[in-house]
Amino acid sequence: MQAIEIKPGIYWVGAIDWSMRSFHGYSTNRGSSYNAYLILDDKVTLIDTVKAPFADDLVARIASVIDPAKIDYIVSNHVEPDHSGGLPIISRCCPNAKIITSSPQGLRGLTARYGNLPYQEVKTGEALSIGKRTLKFVATPMLHWPDSMVTYCPEEKILFSNDAFGQHLASNKRFDDENALPVVMEEAKKYYANILMLFGKQAQGALKALSALDIELIAVGHGILWRSHIPEILASYENWSKNERDDHAVIVFDTMWGSTERLADTIADSFTEKGIAVSFFDLRSNHISDVTTEVLTSKYLAVGSPTLNNQMMPSVACFLCYIKGLQPKGLQAFAFGSYGWGGQSVGLIEDELKAIGCEICLEKIRVANVPTRAQLATIRDQINSL
Repeated sequence: MQAIEIKPGIYWVGAIDWSMRSFHGYSTNRGSSYNAYLILDDKVTLIDTVKAPFADDLVARIASVIDPAKIDYIVSNHVEPDHSGGLPIISRCCPNAKIITSSPQGLRGLTARYGNLPYQEVKTGEALSIGKRTLKFVATPMLHWPDSMVTYCPEEKILFSNDAFGQHLASNKRFDDENALPVVMEEAKKYYANILMLFGKQAQGALKALSALDIELIAVGHGILWRSHIPEILASYENWSKNERDDHAVIVFDTMWGSTERLADTIADSFTEKGIAVSFFDLRSNHISDVTTEVLTSKYLAVGSPTLNNQMMPSVACFLCYIKGLQPKGLQAFAFGSYGWGGQSVGLIEDELKAIGCEICLEKIRVANVPTRAQLATIRDQINSL
């Protein structure tokens, strides 16, 4: 367990979670990392810790550079246990260290989880001299917890950003230019869509607060550090937080005997004929978090289900519940589905789409039993009129 020097005297001492496959209901098929950073200065400082089961990895990496007992400060940018879980163990290893946390939410959260430790509260604009370097603190509340903050080191031009700009992505390479950029950007988009979409206004506020900083390195809390593609990730966050949407349609459905799937196929073909790109998701084989990633930047959303026991299919209900919590803005949507006798599912889907805040752009498509050629032709005409 060796530390990795990311700048002279500054080390990555986190942990890689190769096996993680789920995080709060979103699939993490590429694993993740819990990033922590050690700064060697007159006052030795640790930025964040790791998830509790990986605390031994953290201690071992710190020990490869310096005796952990020499740590003077531990900066806790975020209370959530995937970042703060190692605090109890690391505090025992460095009993003289003060724990820097946001005021008042960070103090409240850490105390509730870990009891009375030697905390020191900070607010936006406050700074901490650690020798040749200074650490400045900026609160980023609700990005994505009330206690969240970032830490900036002006002498090194490093932003320790915690959850902002991160990805759930395990790699033995630490930097964006050492990994495949499309993969890193894909995982950054998925991270934003599934964790931060709800907090677009807060993301805008954070971007504004950070815009005056000269940043050469973004040391994230999860995944890959940004040093060569900082403009790209900042621009992406700007677009995502403003709910800018592409001329793209997401079609998501479940089916029983193939009729709703046939409707989905026709809807996909119709959008394609109209020159609109399509993402097609059968919920029997696609995870809702992958659908949500495409919803983030798409203009249209079509949701389909047959009727089962007077309801929509459970998989469709799960998806709608999931994105309802994320509150996407600016979506145009419609419902479709087949039925044998009752046919309640399509109306229920439309009600949920309205509750989410979508603009209903097309009359609900509701077909009994098997769709006819005439009905499929009507669907094509309807979508062509959008």
